Amino acid sequence: MKVLAADGISPKGIELLQKEFEVVVKDKLPAEELLEIIPDFDALIVRSASKVTAEVIARATKLKIIGRAGVGVDNIDIPAATAKGIIVINSPGGNTIAATEHTMAMMLAMSRNIPIANETMHKGEWNRKKYVGVELRGKTLGVIGMGRIGSGVAKRAMAFDMNVIAYDPYINEERAQALGVKVATFDEVIETADFITVHMPLTKDTKGMIAMDQMKKMKKGVRLVNCARGGIIDEADLAEALKQGIVTAAAIDVYTSEPPAEKGNPLLTAPNIVLTPHLGASTVEAQIGVSVDVAKGIIAALHGEPVATAVNMAPVSPQVMRVIAPYLTLAERLGGTVVGLAEGPIEKVEVTYNGEITEVNTGLLTTAVIKGILNPVMENEVNYVNAPGLAKERGIKVSERKEKEAEADNFTNLITVTVQAGGRELSVQGTLFGKKGRIVRINNFRVDVDPHARILVCPHINRPGVIGTVGTLLGGNGVNISAMQVGTTEEEGKNLMVLTVDNDIPPALLETVKALDGIFDAKLVNFYAI
Repeated sequence: MKVLAADGISPKGIELLQKEFEVVVKDKLPAEELLEIIPDFDALIVRSASKVTAEVIARATKLKIIGRAGVGVDNIDIPAATAKGIIVINSPGGNTIAATEHTMAMMLAMSRNIPIANETMHKGEWNRKKYVGVELRGKTLGVIGMGRIGSGVAKRAMAFDMNVIAYDPYINEERAQALGVKVATFDEVIETADFITVHMPLTKDTKGMIAMDQMKKMKKGVRLVNCARGGIIDEADLAEALKQGIVTAAAIDVYTSEPPAEKGNPLLTAPNIVLTPHLGASTVEAQIGVSVDVAKGIIAALHGEPVATAVNMAPVSPQVMRVIAPYLTLAERLGGTVVGLAEGPIEKVEVTYNGEITEVNTGLLTTAVIKGILNPVMENEVNYVNAPGLAKERGIKVSERKEKEAEADNFTNLITVTVQAGGRELSVQGTLFGKKGRIVRINNFRVDVDPHARILVCPHINRPGVIGTVGTLLGGNGVNISAMQVGTTEEEGKNLMVLTVDNDIPPALLETVKALDGIFDAKLVNFYAI
């Protein structure tokens, strides 16, 4: 497989990828060249320079994953990637400290006039009285957005004896108290803070959320910082507010168009502003961190494993992933098993969890079940990103249920997949024995089956010669049986035989077994291979 690394990815991440895949490095990649070469690649890593547009994604016939070596993913068309089943990942924690420290550095530089003082010193000037600054101590800092970086800034600001108020629609009082900040409304932050720093993603709701109307409501002497995303603070309005003295000073690291000089950004000529060229994540440690994070995610994805930092699927914390990871393959195989048993299209799927596993978020396991159900019947690849959407498109109703108590068989943890298909209800159950997944029930029949790549389930009339006949047919056609179980069912005179086999079973051979007169009831026979 081939990986394209653009925009100057740290060599540490490249080295990890090169151990597994062919890697092509393009530090400066024009948009036209990206469109031309993207069909050859299975994975793409970018920073902020390359724009992964819908057009790029449409041309990417082999692409399975896009990695953003950083936090923001606004340079990637996520809806287009999701629709095509392409995973988009980022590195939400790799540059947190770098961005946090840069925000504090910008606040200090702006407050103490460090950039202009340094510049004039190099010109031979000595302007002590002209560049008198203000202290952070005792001032109120308004933090808009209390994610990792916003929370980190709040923590450091309190070390400077600042009072911190925060606006974030998703933070609750308990979290705020733990951080030592006061929760406020957006208007309260705008109207009462001496310093305001934004740490929100750029969305249709946050674009221009601080414009002239908001600036006119701010305290006299207010200072603004944006080290998050260009466009959250309206650039033209900020430039005008600085000229009029509505805003005393500003410190900006990010811009609506980068580099800003190419579009004649008004901030470049505004007074009392500190500008840096998107340096928030530009530390040696951060660049290594994000590149290694994304490289590990790409390696996992290209090996068919879920990635905890995917942004176009439900996020999974490392703690939850450690619990559910051993069950992912089992969940997918249970889905494949139940679709193999079904006669007719599946209309409804219910996944029930029993035992200790109910204490964590099992959403990704349910997605794995859906992936297993859809993969055998879909022409295109089904993965953890597009499986829920594909199920919805096909009118399959998916639900999840949790029951803390273990079932009668006293398994510590149990996953049950029940489906409605062709007017019948079918179910399979699975659990882990140590680290190995096992199917432990098919409908009401207790089994102990390895969720093998190839399984045959044969309901049959209970009479002598059945097992030998099937074994002879399979063996005579070069199909080895690795394990077999036979037992009675609730239906009188009917048994169930479950076999795991080591070879593909030709369709003609399956039809021969089904046609065995007097042995198999053709209406009850279901064969499937996963």
